[in-house]
Amino acid sequence: MLRSFNDTHPRSPRFRRRLFAAAGLTLGISGAIGAASGSIGSVDEPKNMASGPLAAALPTVDALPVDVNERVQFWIERFSTDERGTFETFMSREGVYGDLIRGKLLERGMPEELLFLAMIESGFSPSATSHVSAVGLWQFMGPTARQYGLRVDEWVDERRDPVRATDAALEYLQWLHDRYDSWYLAAAAYNAGPARVDRALRRRAADTESDADLYWAIIEHLPRETRQHVPRMLAFTFLARNADRYGFEITQAGPYAFDRVWVPGGTPLRVVARALDVPTRELRELNPHLVRGVTPPGGSFGLRVPPGGTASVVASIGGGPWGSVGDDD
Repeated sequence: MLRSFNDTHPRSPRFRRRLFAAAGLTLGISGAIGAASGSIGSVDEPKNMASGPLAAALPTVDALPVDVNERVQFWIERFSTDERGTFETFMSREGVYGDLIRGKLLERGMPEELLFLAMIESGFSPSATSHVSAVGLWQFMGPTARQYGLRVDEWVDERRDPVRATDAALEYLQWLHDRYDSWYLAAAAYNAGPARVDRALRRRAADTESDADLYWAIIEHLPRETRQHVPRMLAFTFLARNADRYGFEITQAGPYAFDRVWVPGGTPLRVVARALDVPTRELRELNPHLVRGVTPPGGSFGLRVPPGGTASVVASIGGGPWGSVGDDD
């Protein structure tokens, strides 16, 4: 759950925005899980190596270090036994949003494995709502969502928008990383808020040797829910990259793909669905941010429709400035 915070910071932090090749990371996680109680077995990860003629001009992205200790091992065993079905369901949903999130992470030079933070937060569900009203794929609270430019009102809740919410979440995560210089601490602060991580750091052990060591040194000073956050993320990462070894049965759903067409304000999704001859549910899945199932009143609105459906919508609605197609966000 992403909590609101009171820290004053610029809207455009010192992001290292870079272009990267679209090649996926290969995590060569090998070796047995360390069984010694309390010991940390840091698995060396290779870097993402771009290929092709532009590779020499593109920087590389460091993979997230995967520490496997007793806390992480607990969740590896849990998700491969008692909660095996839950893990398989979440990995199926990863097929929908994984490419979207992974691409945006690589564009920003952020570790690809951070996509599993969304899995922990929401199970890759844009409709997820927590008991404290955190909403969407990245579980934004209202104030933080608005701070990062998301629209939240009676018509549109962009916390539920996989595209816009991912952009906002990665912007926030990058700001947190700039603050702590640690992805483990950034993930913890994403869940608990930076103020709580700051308090834990003030009580940290003085003999830590690395960023990862620092996280493990303060973990007992974090809220109970947050203590499980990074261990679960690391367990997800380990199991996702070793799914065949553990015999998981994962049938990934199709990717989140769409065209965008401009329609008048106040257009019900059911009208567009009729023009496309598809279930209204399909349009709701593409536009989960339209909380009333209708485009907001006022000007034209960029509606997401199944790929290839633009012409049918334009022909049905008929001309007007909303007949054009635009790139989304």
